[in-house]
Amino acid sequence: MPNRPMNILYIAIDSLRADHMSCYGYRRLTTPHIDRLAARGVLFENSFSGYIPTTPGYSSMLTGRDVMATGMVSLRAKGPLDTSQPTLPEILREHGYVSGCVGFDGGFYRGFDKYAGYAAWVSWEDRPARKAENLNDVALPLLEEMAASGQPLLLFLRHMDPHSPYLAPPPFDKMFYSKDPVQPGNKSMDPVFNFKPFADFHRSWMPPGITDIEYVVAAYDSELAYMDACIARILTRVEELGLAENTLIIVTSDHGETLNEHGCYFDHHGLYEPTLRVPLIFKMPGRLPEGWRLPYYTLLEDQVPTILDMVGLRKALKSVKFDGHSLVPLIEGRGKPVRSEFYISECTWMRKRGWRTPQWKFFEALEPDFHNKQPVELYNLIEDPLELKNLAKREPDVVENLKGRTMSWVEKRVKETGKEDPILGYQLGTELHIGSIATAKKLQER
Repeated sequence: MPNRPMNILYIAIDSLRADHMSCYGYRRLTTPHIDRLAARGVLFENSFSGYIPTTPGYSSMLTGRDVMATGMVSLRAKGPLDTSQPTLPEILREHGYVSGCVGFDGGFYRGFDKYAGYAAWVSWEDRPARKAENLNDVALPLLEEMAASGQPLLLFLRHMDPHSPYLAPPPFDKMFYSKDPVQPGNKSMDPVFNFKPFADFHRSWMPPGITDIEYVVAAYDSELAYMDACIARILTRVEELGLAENTLIIVTSDHGETLNEHGCYFDHHGLYEPTLRVPLIFKMPGRLPEGWRLPYYTLLEDQVPTILDMVGLRKALKSVKFDGHSLVPLIEGRGKPVRSEFYISECTWMRKRGWRTPQWKFFEALEPDFHNKQPVELYNLIEDPLELKNLAKREPDVVENLKGRTMSWVEKRVKETGKEDPILGYQLGTELHIGSIATAKKLQER
């Protein structure tokens, strides 16, 4: 593709569900600047994070490997990434790239030349949370420094705005909500606070006495609008530095977010669509078509192979082991879809795994979970896209078939990797909980 090395701006937004972005059809105009980016690039309509939550998501995103190869199946990983598998910045370094990462340190996601952190956790009393502005404060100098080096650059940005707490600054905080969040007689928040493992955490960043759950959904959307405006500042600086015509931009997420669905309130556990479905947008001036929307299924492990292919590093693409596939052939119309079904797993508050096809989603609990949900769940995604009717008891043959596909894939990958099934190395129990903001922050640190 390119005749000279392309820069890479990798915008990896934590907890961003695709269906709350206006470019994915959401009713609110939450992401106008990202929408404009998508209109000038390629948007994949069915991109998924198959391995929940953060640690397995970013591990696949940065290595091009699936959860069986990385072994990173849980938020509470037992160690850093295996050094035998190169990360994206390590691969790029061999080809003259300089790299920077904002939002992680180098103790876990290794390979970047420079790392920078920023403040992203505040309580209700300390609001607002200027997460994206704090990110810009460290990302812009890093971008400028790398641009001045004369080397091709990779800048990886982990935005935290859609991750709770949702406390965007004015005027974004009231952009989508004009009512009183403390409405007498409104009982919609009762189930949220009745769930004891998360109740203290939610109270620490929500309005005191809140009764209206729609306020919190609107607060999530406000975070998207605020972050989107701050991303525009990054994109403007890319243009000012003369990099825009020679930079590949990717927008994606490690996983989605469950809001007022399925009892998994304002978090990213559960194997339902709001948590699995993420955005994936590529913009590459003069090299990729503009305004294309492609229906193909993609997983996070497809991103590294695709990036290497897009920037012309096909030798690296062939010499490094990946489980994902380059999406370039699909964009260029010379390839077939790489998958139509895939393995799914989660291991933070509930330990589950299963299989997703275009029609069916099956998953089963490997131990009792703290939501007391049914041990086996099956949904017809065509007839029941909101996943409200568990058909496991009504469709035992479908359950047996999909469980067989799940275990066949697991057994195949265990044999191919020579590693144990990582999810079996954990025992979660039902006593887990989130306490203070500080406790939640510590869980996320990598």
